[in-house]
Amino acid sequence: MPSHRLTTLCTVTALSLAQPLQAAPATWTIDPEHTVVAFTIMHAGYAKVLGRFSDVEGSFVYDPETQELGEVSATIGAQSVDTDHEKRDNHVRSGDFLDAEAHPDITFAATGATATSETTGTVTGDLTVRGVTQPVTLDVTLNKRADYPCCHGKETLGISATTEIMRSDFGSTYALPEFVGDAVSIMLEFEAIRAE
Repeated sequence: MPSHRLTTLCTVTALSLAQPLQAAPATWTIDPEHTVVAFTIMHAGYAKVLGRFSDVEGSFVYDPETQELGEVSATIGAQSVDTDHEKRDNHVRSGDFLDAEAHPDITFAATGATATSETTGTVTGDLTVRGVTQPVTLDVTLNKRADYPCCHGKETLGISATTEIMRSDFGSTYALPEFVGDAVSIMLEFEAIRAE
């Protein structure tokens, strides 16, 4: 797979921080204990509903020196959606929205990236939801690269990213446009740990 600058769900440049960190191609694994994948969608024009996914995993190969990225893999379990309302969650899992039984995995694969500064940029890629694949662009910020201050002590990246999609582009048209919005704002906050 050709390498790209930055990460999947999101690393934007790798920083040239003036810290004595390791610098070589390495595998980075998303830390599920420090990862949030959330979304908002308008409900009947009144207010936005907030939801999140608890089942998230991913990894990528990344070189902080050359800012090269490759072997991107990111998966979200559609069944893990949680909007803090059981009846609504079951509806979101249904064929009206995620169709999670037929398509249990939401995936993202990066196809390219553009840095706009030392710590910001965009990552483009293919997002697959409900078995439908569409191109998306993530606005990404690399918050920090450093050895973790406690616990595992490994070199870690901290990343924030946002994007917006239209659910109708993925075949979900239930209650459009008057009751459930089309635009879905997606927010990603995660830490990725460098493997040994």
